Amino acid sequence: MPRVDWLKGVYPAIVTPFKKDESMDEDTLRKLIEYQIKDVNGFVVAGTTGEFVYLTDEERMRSLEIVIDQVAGRVPVIAGTGASSTRGTVDLTRRAKDLGAKAALVVTPYYFNPTWKEIYEHFDAVNGVGLPIILYNIPQCAGVHQQWWTTEGLAQLDNVIAVKDSSGDMPYMTALFEKIRTKIGILCGYDEVATAALLSGADGLILASANLIPDIWQRIYHHVQKGEMEQARQLQQKIQKLVRIVARTSGNQSVKEGLWMMGFDVGQSRRPTMPGDAFRHEDREELRIELEVLGKIKPRDITYDLGHKRIHTKVPATPQTPSFVENFSLKVGEGYAGPPYHETAHTDLLIGVKGGPVDTAIERALKADAGAGKMRIVHDAPKTLLVPTITTRTKKQEELLYVYAVAGLKWAIDASVEDGFLPKEMLNDVVLIANVFVHPAAANRHRVKVNNYKAARYAIRKAIEGRPTLEEIDYQKESVRHPFKYTP
Repeated sequence: MPRVDWLKGVYPAIVTPFKKDESMDEDTLRKLIEYQIKDVNGFVVAGTTGEFVYLTDEERMRSLEIVIDQVAGRVPVIAGTGASSTRGTVDLTRRAKDLGAKAALVVTPYYFNPTWKEIYEHFDAVNGVGLPIILYNIPQCAGVHQQWWTTEGLAQLDNVIAVKDSSGDMPYMTALFEKIRTKIGILCGYDEVATAALLSGADGLILASANLIPDIWQRIYHHVQKGEMEQARQLQQKIQKLVRIVARTSGNQSVKEGLWMMGFDVGQSRRPTMPGDAFRHEDREELRIELEVLGKIKPRDITYDLGHKRIHTKVPATPQTPSFVENFSLKVGEGYAGPPYHETAHTDLLIGVKGGPVDTAIERALKADAGAGKMRIVHDAPKTLLVPTITTRTKKQEELLYVYAVAGLKWAIDASVEDGFLPKEMLNDVVLIANVFVHPAAANRHRVKVNNYKAARYAIRKAIEGRPTLEEIDYQKESVRHPFKYTP
């Protein structure tokens, strides 16, 4: 089968929405299609980001049926039909063909690590169904990384129209450009190298992050088509941190939480995937900030009631951000950030009004520490007391704590003033206590500063928004663990 003209542009590997009981949410799936369709060239259903390994065969076909019905011919729909067995893959591909899928995305058979001969015969059997096939190379999940000569051989099968490479291995992809680009399409499935792949000759993108930023990927794609390489490069650089988070953590969970933050609730992933593990809490906070920078999370007016006065501010808000924040006598927040391990930062934060219990605690702490100098006021407005988690024993440890960790803490306060979470009008009305951790073996000054900035910024936001909520704590209570330990 020759190259096809329709398989170009941006295709989100759409998530599968679930209800709280983990049943498939068909209504939300339809809404998701309408939410994205103006910015995409087609959809991939029941792919990796769609959690196909957590779906039954019937659920996979039902989700495909819903998407095809909702799309109603406006864009192509590609069905993920890969399974670990040849029999299962052939059956799913045949059913997808009967439902009207435009093509099948077929992953390399996984789990038993088949030989190249077995892989070839697997795809040869699927080829017999007669539905156009997109080969899917994702070694980080399948356990087998195709070689260029393997893909070149599979490209000769009659119904193979393209290959989607999600390995992130650019030498492998450039070999495909050399060997088979004139015969079949080449699609990039690894978000971090997507622009590089397009500039090298890829026909399109099938990406998890296209659920979140399909419009930006479209702009990148069109810049490349017009030869506007610098514009494409600048956009990729702008989204690089976001796509790195999605690509290197749990893509399905990160995308779902990102959509929720943007106001589109598609539920959680199915267990065993859950918030705070493969997609860590600190990843979530960074993803939120990147979505804010890209304009995907909009500012909203909120009011702070300090007791003696009210302050109006505007912050980039998620569904968890309250419109009215009160009880400023004591607010508690916590943040954790890394890598690397020895430069990880952990901040416990208290916020309270002047004259309240936090202010009293500051005065008592300074009195008890008189002469020792371990606890220090490190910021004037708001007045902020630094309380070290550890005892410093060397000049290097003192420098890392009192210079670089403090610089990160100040940076976080300044950023929180800028984004509205600590509005200027309240800086002289509240006080902070920051319990700060610097690992005794830390060495990298820059990472200590950056990680303490991140941890403190997370802590400020959590304190203001009252996170984590009781619902979040209840959902994760059986599996939470200390970040430095692996036992629950």
